[in-house]
Amino acid sequence: MTHPVTLFTGQWADLPFEEVARLAASWGYDGLEIATSGDHLDVRRADEDAAYLASRREILDRHGLEVYAISNHFSGQAVCDDPIDFRHRAILREAVWGDGEAEGVRRRAAEDMQATARVARKLGVDTVVGFTGSSIWHYVAMFPPVPASAIEAGYEDFARRWTPILDVFDSEGVRFAHEVHPSEIAYDYWSSVRALEAVEHREAFGFNWDPSHMMWQNIDPVGFIWDFQDRIYHVDCKDTRLRRQNGRAGVLGSHLPWADPRRGWDFVSTGRGDVPWEDAFRALEAIGYAGPISVEWEDAGMDRLHGAAEAIGFVRSLLWPKPAAAFDAAFSNQ
Repeated sequence: MTHPVTLFTGQWADLPFEEVARLAASWGYDGLEIATSGDHLDVRRADEDAAYLASRREILDRHGLEVYAISNHFSGQAVCDDPIDFRHRAILREAVWGDGEAEGVRRRAAEDMQATARVARKLGVDTVVGFTGSSIWHYVAMFPPVPASAIEAGYEDFARRWTPILDVFDSEGVRFAHEVHPSEIAYDYWSSVRALEAVEHREAFGFNWDPSHMMWQNIDPVGFIWDFQDRIYHVDCKDTRLRRQNGRAGVLGSHLPWADPRRGWDFVSTGRGDVPWEDAFRALEAIGYAGPISVEWEDAGMDRLHGAAEAIGFVRSLLWPKPAAAFDAAFSNQ
């Protein structure tokens, strides 16, 4: 099992792209999953300015790195979200936020996602990772009671807003890998099924397999790989530690900040949590996943310069050849 190992730059957007590339190369990463944050990649500028796009490539080349995916989580989030508010103002570029009028923000966010597909093709990248947003996430508790028609309308809204985006992805030969995540239209197993149904299973829409938020929702991340094997378009390695049950620490986090010991779970450096990584990598081998393995380093309790270097060592330790036949047989009856 050989795959390029990349570093997702989203958690490093406070540093210049040049510095992130230098660090990643020094740790032995093969390339980057470039986030459209900070000065790392402005997709609107890259879509219109060939010299700017060439400057991104020059930095990669100088440090011996490749780009295997672009991630535009923030604009994707704003495509379907309701409400659009101060949270979005904090994450969106000025060109997308504009005057802050909600429908205008959604429209410009959709245009940004279309531009991202075009920039991906110009960089020779066939996968864009990101979020979709959701107009019905705020109904997740289903109380006060929510009629089925309201939920159905949310999936229809998602399909209506994302169909023109996916049309551009198709025309560019690029796939969108949605990260299954709370606050999105697909946030667990069955919502992922429903999201695929909403867009009629078109090939442009698949998933970024990131197990971190599956763990605390009691979703089997290995089974997810098997059941959605034709839709695993990208892999992010982000780990989660589930704290010992003590009757107080809830899985929803209690509005407590990351790393607060009262939370029921938290992100930890890859390999230090509860994700069954070896089983997951065996599953990826069994389904024939051939893409990059991207480290999304996030751990509020560890220095990131240490953690990112530690994470690549752990991931590489899992990339030696392992027999997939036994795993294939075990899951083929599920």
